[in-house]
Amino acid sequence: MNKTNNDKYVIGEQQFSIHHIYRTGFTVMPRPHVHESYELYYLLRGERIYFMNGKVYIARKGDLIFIIPHELHSTASSQLEETERILIHFSPTFLPQQDRDILGLPPYQQSALLRLPVREQIEVERLFLQMNTECRNQQPLHDRCVQHLLLELLILVHRSEAVERSEPVSSHPMHQKMTEISSFIQDHYHEPLTLEQIAACYFISPAYLSRIFPKLTGFHFSEYIRVVRVRAAQTRLRTTKDKIQHIAEDVGFGHASHFNKIFKKITGLSPLQYRKQVR
Repeated sequence: MNKTNNDKYVIGEQQFSIHHIYRTGFTVMPRPHVHESYELYYLLRGERIYFMNGKVYIARKGDLIFIIPHELHSTASSQLEETERILIHFSPTFLPQQDRDILGLPPYQQSALLRLPVREQIEVERLFLQMNTECRNQQPLHDRCVQHLLLELLILVHRSEAVERSEPVSSHPMHQKMTEISSFIQDHYHEPLTLEQIAACYFISPAYLSRIFPKLTGFHFSEYIRVVRVRAAQTRLRTTKDKIQHIAEDVGFGHASHFNKIFKKITGLSPLQYRKQVR
């Protein structure tokens, strides 16, 4: 039987939110997703399978996951079904203006799973729980206090990362294989790709790949290929003046009409609307 306890608090207009979650039973995100904000995810208990940067990770007690804006990611239960975690989303504007440059320092330039030394884990846990307590009690100037605690946390993690950076990938053979397949798709998305072809390359059955891929990544196999192609197209639309027809062909869509349909389904905008919006 599944049990869930959720406490979520928000400061400002979604400038900062903190979500303390305790769950038992198997859970998985309904869909992989992205955020406009930064995400900090600290695991207090249990394990979670995490998919980001096209890699499958196992997050364990004491691990801190940092997600940059617009990074596609998903989580699911591992074999340990009891988990407790605290999740923070924050906008750079929540930090004092003179301190926002910390987000340009390591490890904050890219998403990563950070395995901190035990001493830092204890302090990180204290800061997360103190922010949650401040938001729950809402004493005078609690928002200012949370702002300072968040900055203290970011400085602590930066100092730890300056000594040693670690992005541990799961040691489970099938997790590693899904990471390899994801990397292959990211390198060859512009080519024709089929489930049968890639299953043969990695010596697994198409039926098994079809089952295990969504379990570990949150995507159905063909869906992941479409998303990788659309994200490559988004980069081209933002950074070049290439014709949409040419971009569609270059990223692996045979016809512009199919490209337009899939692009709008995934982003909510047509390629032309997206180009106008980002410029």
